[in-house]
Amino acid sequence: MDMTTHRARVTGPISYVGGAGRRQTIPIGPCLVEALGGRSIDIIWGARGQKSVALPVEEIEAAQDHGRLVLLD
Repeated sequence: MDMTTHRARVTGPISYVGGAGRRQTIPIGPCLVEALGGRSIDIIWGARGQKSVALPVEEIEAAQDHGRLVLLD
């Protein structure tokens, strides 16, 4: 299975359900987007990549369509 990694930038709110079941938001700023060819895509952020969340492909595509996630490469 091929893994694709892109440098990206979060420019608007992208929410997800955190470990405690609470809705949280990925912070605005740089991130990595990693796809393994499945139905979910990992978003990785933080100074050392210490935070991540897997989101359905449809949510990532919607964030891109609305300008909240911009791929840089």
